[in-house]
Formats: sequence, structure tokens, C-alpha cells
Amino acid sequence: MLAKVVVPLMPMTEAFELGVACEVFGFDRSDDGLPTYDFSLIAAVPGPIRTRFGYNIDVPYNLDSLDDADLIVVSAGGTYDAGDAYMCSPSPDSSVDPLLVKLNEAVARGAKVASLCTGAFVLGAAGLLDGRRCTTHWRHAERLAQTYPEAKVDPDVLYVDEDPVFTSAGTAAGIDLCLHIVRKEQGSRVANGIARRMVVPPHRDGGQAQYVATPLTSTPSATLAPLLDWMTENLALDLTVGMVAARANLSARTFARRFQAETGTTPARWLSDQRVLAAQQLLENSDLSVDVIAERVGFGGGAVLRQHFIRLRCTTPQAYRRTFRATENAS
Repeated sequence: MLAKVVVPLMPMTEAFELGVACEVFGFDRSDDGLPTYDFSLIAAVPGPIRTRFGYNIDVPYNLDSLDDADLIVVSAGGTYDAGDAYMCSPSPDSSVDPLLVKLNEAVARGAKVASLCTGAFVLGAAGLLDGRRCTTHWRHAERLAQTYPEAKVDPDVLYVDEDPVFTSAGTAAGIDLCLHIVRKEQGSRVANGIARRMVVPPHRDGGQAQYVATPLTSTPSATLAPLLDWMTENLALDLTVGMVAARANLSARTFARRFQAETGTTPARWLSDQRVLAAQQLLENSDLSVDVIAERVGFGGGAVLRQHFIRLRCTTPQAYRRTFRATENAS
């Protein structure tokens, strides 16, 4: 059940991450047949909430609204320290800090709690990351691990699902996490519908590493984006590196190097991931057998599809289909 979503705002709130939560959960898209959430912002501490850009957000300090929330999203915020990392403003002692107590109570009663970017420090202060995989912006991952040594910090992913605790990497990765939560709770149709209205992909492959030091192409004309679009539309073909490189008028070696620089992964890995994503859509929206789906997306046979599906989704195609249809029926 995902009906009521509450976002407690930290001092020095980051506008982008806050905007992500508002856009995904706070926008009325009922004209497209999508669910409308009971969405609200509250102050995590008494008084107006100041943003990093100098303006204040005047929202009520009403932590009681967390008591019946289905999802609590802790956005990025806090105060800068000398180490150029965000630290949450409340006391790290969850026995005395009201917000941290509320977060623990929410998890205990079965609600979900998510952090966007450096909001992970708040979840860490509440003890909710202890023994769990988690992530935050790659620049702050080491600090998070040092501050909360019981947390299993993974700096190389866009988000981590340790239901009922979810964490996302920096900035735009919050979109990925929010859409993931919607997909998990309400199915692909709802998540894809929201993504379409937001003009963002419903799912991004890759991890934070591809954003750390990826060189930019020298000119817009040098981008491989048109070729990637063509590959996505022709997944059933035998897309060898030599064939695709020739289409781009590049040698196989130069193509592989350019591909790695632009996408952060190899052509083979990118292609298999896109095929899994295409198979996922067919599993969700058709009654085709696994073998037929495998042929349509270019894997050739069901055994190969299962191998790559388990690698990327940590479940089998059949189990994924059952889960999705159960979610659709529940929604």
C-alpha cells in the first residue's frame, strides 16, 4: 500500500532532491489514470526550513504526521562541515531526537523509509543503516561509512533496496529510487506513466562510477546516442561489436573505447542489460512464453535470458512475472 507520503525537511534543504520527491509523489496525474498520493512536507526541526540557496520554506513542524505515513522520504540537507560532507542537524542520539524516534517507529510498524542523497546521514543517525547495504552521493560515501561503521555502504550504485529502508545516490539518482519504489509497490504501468510525464527513463542502468570521471565527447555530433537508440530498436539482431562499429564508421577498438567512455560500460554488457529491460517489459505486459520473449529481445533462448535476468534482477523471469502481476492485481 502506498497512499500517504511525507517528506521531513532538514535545515539547509537541497532544492533538487526536494523537487524530485515533490514531482514523483506530489503531482496530480489522475487525468492519466495514475494514483494521487496524500503528499505533505513537514519541518524536521522547529522553525522555517532554510535552503542552501538562501530562501526559506515555511512548513509545519508536525512529526505526528509521520505516524500513519506509508512512505517517509528524507531529502538531502543538513549543514556543511569542514570535510565538505553533509551531516544531519539533529542529535545522533535516537533516544532523544524526535525525528529519529519517529523514523524507527515507522519502520517497526511496517512503513517504508527512503533517503535521497545525503539524507542517508539521517537514517544512519537513526540506526536504520546498521547491518544494511546503503548508498549516498559518491563524494560522501566514505564519510558515511566512517560515521556509521555498521552500515554497509556501496558507493557504486544508483540506489539500494533494503526494504523497508531505501537509499539513493546523489542528485538525479533520487528519481531512480522514487520510481523504483513506485514500480515495486504499484507496478510498472504506474511507474512508467509517471516517468513518461516527467520525461525521464523509467529505469537507468549503470552505477555512480560512470559519473565520477567520465570524459565528455568533444562535440554534440560525436555522441553515440543515435546509435544507442538504433541498437535499442533492433535488439533481436545479432549486434556484434564489429557490426555496430561499422555502422558508426569506427574501428572495433575505437568504438569499444568510445562506448565505454560515453556509457560507463562495455558494448556487450550494455546490450545484455537493454535486452533484459526489454524482456522485463514483455513479461509485465504480455502472455508470451519466456522462450518467445528471449528470441524477441535477442537472447536466442530462455536459458540465456534466465542467466542474464538473474544477474541483473536477482530473480528469474517467471518469478518476476508472478511478482509483477501480483502487484498489478493489488493496485
